[in-house]
Amino acid sequence: MIIYNNLNKIKEKKNCVIAIGNFDGLHLGHQKVLKYAHLTAKRKKLKFGVVTFEPVPVMFFNKKILNHRINNLNQKIEGLKKMKVDFLLIINFNKAFSQLKYKEFIKKVIYKKLNSKFLFISKNFRFGKNREGDIKKLKINEKKFLYKTCVLRPFKKKNKILSSSIIRSEISKGNILKVNKLLGRPWSIEGKVIKGKKIGTKIGFPTCNIKLTNYILPKLGVYSVNVKTGNLKRKGIANIGFRPTFRSKTLLLEVNIFGLKANLYNKKIKVNFIKFIRPEKKFNNIKQLKIQIKKDIIKAKK
Repeated sequence: MIIYNNLNKIKEKKNCVIAIGNFDGLHLGHQKVLKYAHLTAKRKKLKFGVVTFEPVPVMFFNKKILNHRINNLNQKIEGLKKMKVDFLLIINFNKAFSQLKYKEFIKKVIYKKLNSKFLFISKNFRFGKNREGDIKKLKINEKKFLYKTCVLRPFKKKNKILSSSIIRSEISKGNILKVNKLLGRPWSIEGKVIKGKKIGTKIGFPTCNIKLTNYILPKLGVYSVNVKTGNLKRKGIANIGFRPTFRSKTLLLEVNIFGLKANLYNKKIKVNFIKFIRPEKKFNNIKQLKIQIKKDIIKAKK
């Protein structure tokens, strides 16, 4: 998959099928759109491309939104590679791009840069300055700019249209089993292991600590997880919270990897969430905490 980080890097028209969207989470609904786009490209013998935006527009317009994303950009890229995408255009969503009128987006991006023949979008797709562009405006401009707009029926689960917003809501409630079904894979957080206060080591349960950056915040508490780093794959237990027993004010993801003795400082790890075990709790003393951690580990290993 070829990755373009801005429009100016595309020197030739692609003559392609493209899918446009944020694709946050790459859930089953996104996968349906991408699958049909790929099949169309294969049938028509065209290149298959994806256009997405960085940062996510809602985070650009509202700087106070810090914890929003289901996956980070790297996870999105890896997921798109699995969907057999030929090229990915990551548009820098900045102030200048946010002022681009919808017709200019069609002309400059869809027509001139990509020469798209088939355009796959979601039913609620909006684009251009003040979100003035929509499906209706795309269809009106089809003949002029030589493309066809393709809008699939929304993916439904139990008669509810699947969306990234629904998945964010379920993550915040700790409904990880449901989230994983809607994603078609375990929800995960990636990050670099940072040095902590070694509290876990002192009480006999060493942890790898990760800052959550812009990820959507799950329900605070303890989770059963699988951890990957390089060729290492192991089960573990994770706590997301403020460690109230130690009166900490820093929100962290702490992962105890079963049987691990290696030092993972500054290494990137991927934490796959499997199930929610219990909410975060303040204990009266270290002894009570250690007893509870042992119980949590037994549940995580089941």
